[in-house]
Amino acid sequence: MRDAATWFGNYGRDHQNPTNRLIHWICVPAITWTVIALVWLIPVPLWLGRPGLWAVLAMFLAFCFYYYRLSRKIGLAMAGAFIVLALFTDMLYRAIGSTGLLWLAIGVFVVAWIGQFVGHKIEGRRPSFLTDIQYLLIGPAWLMSKALGRFGVSY
Repeated sequence: MRDAATWFGNYGRDHQNPTNRLIHWICVPAITWTVIALVWLIPVPLWLGRPGLWAVLAMFLAFCFYYYRLSRKIGLAMAGAFIVLALFTDMLYRAIGSTGLLWLAIGVFVVAWIGQFVGHKIEGRRPSFLTDIQYLLIGPAWLMSKALGRFGVSY
């Protein structure tokens, strides 16, 4: 596994344009949420748990086996973000039901990915994940590193 500095340096080279960066600040968290929401909707047997179990398990595994190994600070910050996203998703699930959550997540997913590709068209570079699929996990971590940096926390 490459270190965080290498991943973020490579990712950052594909994201130099200020407009593309702004689009990523909006779309990457939106896409992250949609993936969580869609996994939230995978049925859970009643004897095993409640709705959202698979999403919580996926977030836990991403934390343990990817983000925390990449960087402890990034991992802990991503765990915090996952908790917020899980609470938000559960609130929406209770408020609009599974069908409403499904359609909302699909809509946000489509619009956010269109935004991502528009940003890369503006940038003049193809999305990083087309060179390595792991960049789909690096995008949220890269933004988290930028957010932590604003508070003087290095990864």
